[in-house]
Amino acid sequence: MNSIPTHIRALIFDFDGTLADTMPLHWRAWQAVAAQFGFAITEQRFYALGGVPSIEIIRMLTREQNLALDLRAVAHDKEESYLRLLDEVKPVPEVLGIVRDQAGRRVMAVASAGSRRVIERVLEHLDLRRFFRAVVTMDDVTRHKPAPDVFLEAARRLDVPPAACLAYEDTDLGLEAIKAAGMLAVDVRELRGSAS
Repeated sequence: MNSIPTHIRALIFDFDGTLADTMPLHWRAWQAVAAQFGFAITEQRFYALGGVPSIEIIRMLTREQNLALDLRAVAHDKEESYLRLLDEVKPVPEVLGIVRDQAGRRVMAVASAGSRRVIERVLEHLDLRRFFRAVVTMDDVTRHKPAPDVFLEAARRLDVPPAACLAYEDTDLGLEAIKAAGMLAVDVRELRGSAS
């Protein structure tokens, strides 16, 4: 496990693809709602938009494809499609090891582009909620990744300056947001790659 610099007082974790191995399940949910509502999204585009809230992705796609859809209804149905797969959600082992190792040593938060109702449900399902002093979601900020707001709000709620935070992410947009927040960043894709 990589050593954490001594000046770091807080760890902040993205959720989907970082703490929880959910991205393939989210892709299945996107396929279901795309078929239901008649819009197109490729798997490559889906992964490139990791860290962008579902409603913003739907807004982008409907504008590009000249569709008139109820954005909230589509986003809600996408969440419901995903929650039906909840029993398949597993933690990312390499990141779970860091969380367990650092519990009680550093304060921790979740900073996610997901909705509060979904993130809280999955945290409870994985029995991880107890590790995090704060959970910040798309519902708590107005600007989303690559803007730094979700990470800055997590640091604020932990009462730790951004420069004393280390944040974990699995997407390019999320890593950009961490750097914009003035925090150290860990690319979880590299952790997972080194463990395989």
